[in-house]
Amino acid sequence: MFKKIKRIKNVAVYSDFDWDASVRESGGRISEFKGINIIYGRNYSGKTTLSRIFRSLETGFISDKYISPKFEFELSAGGVVNQDQIPLKQHKVRVFNEDFVRENLKFISNADESIKSFAILGEDNNRLEEEIKLKEEALGSEEDGVGKLGVEKEKKLALGVARKNAQDAQDSLDSKISDKANNKNTGIKHNKIYGEATYNAPKLLKDVETVLDDGFECVSDDESLNLEALLKEEVKAEIDRFYFFEPSFDKLSSRAKDLVEKKISVTQPLIELLEDNLLEDWVRKGRALHEHKRDDCGFCGGALPSGLWSKLDLHFNKESEELRISISSLLFDLQNEIKRAADVPKIDVSSFYASFRVEVLSAEVELNSTLNNYRKSLEKLGAALDARLADIFHPKVYFDVEDYSEVVVAIGEDLNGVVSKSNEFTKTLATEKNKAQKCLRLRDVFRFVMDINLGGEKAKIIALNTCSDDAEREWRESKLEVDVLVRELDKLKAQLKDESKGADRVNVYLNDFFGHKALSLKSEEVETGYKFEVVRNGVKAHHLSEGECSLIAFCYFMAKLHDVETKGHKPVIYIDDPISSLDSNHIFFIFGLINSEIVRSGEFGQLFVSTHNLDFLKYLKRLIPKDVSGKAEERRYFIIETSGDVSSIKLMPGYLKSYVTEFNYLFHQIFKCANAGDAPAESEHDCYYNYGNNARKFLEAFLYYKYPNADEKDSTKLERFFGDDSRSSLLTERIHNEYSHLAGVFERSISPVDVPEMKRSAQFILNKMKEKDADQYSAFMESIGNPVVTF
Repeated sequence: MFKKIKRIKNVAVYSDFDWDASVRESGGRISEFKGINIIYGRNYSGKTTLSRIFRSLETGFISDKYISPKFEFELSAGGVVNQDQIPLKQHKVRVFNEDFVRENLKFISNADESIKSFAILGEDNNRLEEEIKLKEEALGSEEDGVGKLGVEKEKKLALGVARKNAQDAQDSLDSKISDKANNKNTGIKHNKIYGEATYNAPKLLKDVETVLDDGFECVSDDESLNLEALLKEEVKAEIDRFYFFEPSFDKLSSRAKDLVEKKISVTQPLIELLEDNLLEDWVRKGRALHEHKRDDCGFCGGALPSGLWSKLDLHFNKESEELRISISSLLFDLQNEIKRAADVPKIDVSSFYASFRVEVLSAEVELNSTLNNYRKSLEKLGAALDARLADIFHPKVYFDVEDYSEVVVAIGEDLNGVVSKSNEFTKTLATEKNKAQKCLRLRDVFRFVMDINLGGEKAKIIALNTCSDDAEREWRESKLEVDVLVRELDKLKAQLKDESKGADRVNVYLNDFFGHKALSLKSEEVETGYKFEVVRNGVKAHHLSEGECSLIAFCYFMAKLHDVETKGHKPVIYIDDPISSLDSNHIFFIFGLINSEIVRSGEFGQLFVSTHNLDFLKYLKRLIPKDVSGKAEERRYFIIETSGDVSSIKLMPGYLKSYVTEFNYLFHQIFKCANAGDAPAESEHDCYYNYGNNARKFLEAFLYYKYPNADEKDSTKLERFFGDDSRSSLLTERIHNEYSHLAGVFERSISPVDVPEMKRSAQFILNKMKEKDADQYSAFMESIGNPVVTF
């Protein structure tokens, strides 16, 4: 509840009130509000203004007549509430003051107006109330976390967490997908290789479905390089077919075999030459240089023998020479074949598209290797022929040599096949590029799927969504239980709500507490609901007295504490001076109503009652509420004091709190005047301004009890009291007449107060009381706390 009003500023008479500086006990400790708080203040001291500050916590509005009003309440549970935080949300506040009366009981100022109606919970159906109580306990409180509302709150919080977890996981995956599709640096959309300027997240999801299909095969790294190269390709010129020589190895080999193995006969061979191939070769070559050319030897110069040429003709016969010529011819053909194999045109790999270059290069390498082997086989044939040529008269064994002709032809055909494919590829280049882009894009998507573990991400999201669905189902079931219970409660409360019962309760208070049998409220149903009217003996009442208006207004307020918005909430209740224009009996009944309906019932959180009436204050001291342990709660008594035009709240003096008589109060005011300084502080001015009235009233009561005759105008009482001290008597009488009555001497109201005269008069009165009756004087001093006397 409320601990204190820390400060009030710019609110009528509270210009700059500071609680901690003003509300202190005798030891200096700062006092605080308690469960019951009684506030005393004279008329116009600021009681209603204080009630308006409290009522702003209820209505959320404070008068616009105040300029920049500021106030701050400190709460017992911690924290503060100021003018910017009204109305108060955490506590119900109900205030009775003239503003409440003006707003709710307009008939007081206008007889044609009615009274605002309200609905209360009927008290005639204990069964319904008990059922409502049980259901409310089952419903519980969301704030306290108990009952079905507490369970629903817990389920709702769990649902929020589950939904957030599922949404966060989905958002994370969506972010990755969106980033992969659209990122300016790494997104597929901005990768020129893929040619997908309109690519987006939905297209990426379709590609994801493709790569997750069982039949999908991702291209390898090497393949991706070829595809990237393909995308760089421009349309190439048509490639001519390769025209290789037709290998003649088979024919050449057959001829070589015949010549190497051929047998020839010699007519009259020269043994030396047959046995010496070098010599025979030397002779054969020398014969060509000498026959028919010279008669002597070109080597030694000796004469050539006669018959030499005939002898040699018999050795080098026609058959051997023809064989020699045939071998030489074949050797020439072999050289031509070797040259043909060496002169195969180079392959221009750059004329092929990148996708065919590996195949072309591979064929080229194989071709070169095969042609090299082919030449070696030809050379082997040549070597066999050279060996026979060197030994022309002796046949040789022929060893078969491997023939590479078919391989050469096959490679040529393969190369021309690649040429055909390359030329054909030109026609489908655009289509192939599209295929390459798709393959590369899907390869990128596949790697993305693997990198983020898409399967695991989806499985996680499915699991989280399942948890979310389960949490939502549990929450809906819990909410359904709450809704059913709330509907049942509303139905039960609807059976109890009855605006006519509001008027009945007001009548109970009027009749039972105040005995007004004739005066009552009548409820009348209208289009907008109900209205209340005051009736006397069944007829609409007019010309109500001020006292009757006050009674009806307060009974209305007390009944309204049972309305459907207040009952059961233990509100903070502030009652401002409810006994205006009431006699002593009614004052007691007002107290009785507060005591029985509020205090003893315990249906309040904190109670504030302010009054200017000392009789009512006397009754209020009997308000003793008890807490749940049965221990009487502590009360606090406060007084509102005015100095000039500024008011402040202080702790009530002991004599006023303990004795509750104006007699003690007046004595205290005289004592304060007698002990004030010659140049009084501003806080002491009011004791001088009010001294005339205070002293007159005190002496009238004091002298009546001391000299109890029936003559109120007996002027000898003052003289008898002061005795021989006529000076004190005359001074006191003068101050009474001049400062407590302004009629006929208006100038006195605008003249400065004569402080020394008043101070001397107050001292005369106190000294004479002490002299006449020391025991009574001592009792008075004790009632005001035995302050120090300074005169």
